[in-house]
Amino acid sequence: MIVETTANTPFITMSVVMPLIGAILLMFVPKAHAAAHKGLALVFSLLAFIVSLSIWVNFNSGMAGFQLVEDHAWLPFGARYTVGVDGISLLLVMLTTFLTPLTIFGAFKAIEKRTKEFYIAMLLLETAMIGTLVAMDMVLFYVFWELMLIPMYLLIGIWGGERRLYASLKFFIYTFAGSVLMLVAILYMYTKGGLQSFAYLDFLKNGMGIKEQMWLFAAFGLAFAIKVPIFPFHTWLPDAHVEAPTAGSVILAGVLLKMGTYGFLRFAIPFFPQAAGAFTTPIMVLAVIGIVYGSLTAFAQSDIKKLVAYSSVAHLGFVVLGMFALTQEAVNGAILQMVNHGISTGALFLGVGILYERRHTREMADYGGLARQMKVFAAMYLIIVLSSIGLPGTNGFVGEFLILAGFFRDALSGPASLKTLGITLGVIAATGVVLGAVYMLNMYRKVMFGPIVHEENRDLKDVSLREFVVLGVLIVMIFWIGIFPNTFLSKSEASVKHLIDNYKAQVVQQRVKSASSNDLQAVLDKAVDDKAAGREVLQ
Repeated sequence: MIVETTANTPFITMSVVMPLIGAILLMFVPKAHAAAHKGLALVFSLLAFIVSLSIWVNFNSGMAGFQLVEDHAWLPFGARYTVGVDGISLLLVMLTTFLTPLTIFGAFKAIEKRTKEFYIAMLLLETAMIGTLVAMDMVLFYVFWELMLIPMYLLIGIWGGERRLYASLKFFIYTFAGSVLMLVAILYMYTKGGLQSFAYLDFLKNGMGIKEQMWLFAAFGLAFAIKVPIFPFHTWLPDAHVEAPTAGSVILAGVLLKMGTYGFLRFAIPFFPQAAGAFTTPIMVLAVIGIVYGSLTAFAQSDIKKLVAYSSVAHLGFVVLGMFALTQEAVNGAILQMVNHGISTGALFLGVGILYERRHTREMADYGGLARQMKVFAAMYLIIVLSSIGLPGTNGFVGEFLILAGFFRDALSGPASLKTLGITLGVIAATGVVLGAVYMLNMYRKVMFGPIVHEENRDLKDVSLREFVVLGVLIVMIFWIGIFPNTFLSKSEASVKHLIDNYKAQVVQQRVKSASSNDLQAVLDKAVDDKAAGREVLQ
């Protein structure tokens, strides 16, 4: 991975600091001026999106390396302010700057208390998220990575539900614990490797042996696995989603969870390809378990928001499968599916928020027959549900299709020792698509159809103009990606090819070696036994 172009205009820095400037300005606005708080937050988040469009326009899809790079001295011991984008990070930067103003606009009525502090937290969170995605220095990356925790902790802990303190503390402890181990690994690589800087490109040449790679991959991987979250590190997620305000849930599902999958692609696999190969099979098994477990658990929920939260565990299991298959289709599909999940699941949470503002309940049993009272909302939410389950023509179909196609290609073309397991995992994962349709359509049926049994539902107002605009923009993106996916896939293609060409051979080689060991082979033999695998997943 090399530097392809340097920046003449600091578009990346502008996108990072624009929300920060808005947050600073908000500090000087009196607390009584709620309208000014909302307006300033929306304006500066929109400015960040406009700047990111300049990054998109100036990005050369034919180049694999980092572009629009900015490099400046920062700290005296080798840490620099170095930022840039490639095809892997570009789509996620765009997702962040696209979702944030929609989320802020959608929260105008939901947040009536401490509006100043709320919008400051939202803008600081956006700065931290963009910074994490563009950082090309490991110290800079870690600073932004940790900075993300503080605003989200406040969003859950201050504006959340009844159990907000428990949920926010659990979120912070889980994610911070993994992050500390990653910091230790970063410092170890810097000192043991004799590196002269914390530059990402220098860390790619760390020269660590397989034993060191295993420990370092575990340290990085744990931080990313918790953030995704991969089963069984998912238990913080439902609590955080249920207790967070709608805006917090949208950003948490839409962007923050992607930091984990992005971390695997950007750091864990390129830094430690041999260790990635050794861990690939266990991670894939956990991802498939997460797909089935998340789907079955979502089906069992009576709380709509909790159902959507568990659906994220299932959907991101597909992303993890695609990343570790390391085929062009699968990795491209995984990156696109990160964007798709952010749009579709963000829209699902916004819809739940619209219902909650009217009825102050998220229990499916408290609804029913809403399609008669909220006709426009029912139609829009149906499109969003269909995108979540991957209906052809919507964004969800493209991502899941590419992931499964690439995963089966990897399984069928791979070594014989791994072929049976790969096919088995692929088949089980594919059932997650069916299960997703079951729990999503079941939720929609209970909420929208049937008789109106609660009198409170007879007077519910349909979507306002503001709500229509927010959901409408997301629906446009659902169809745009579903019908013209190459608009987005072409941006990541060269970077993905570079990643595969440089690291797949080492990953596969170590994966075969690990599969030939007696202890692991026994585990794999048990996993490919249909009955044993079925019992493990269902448990």
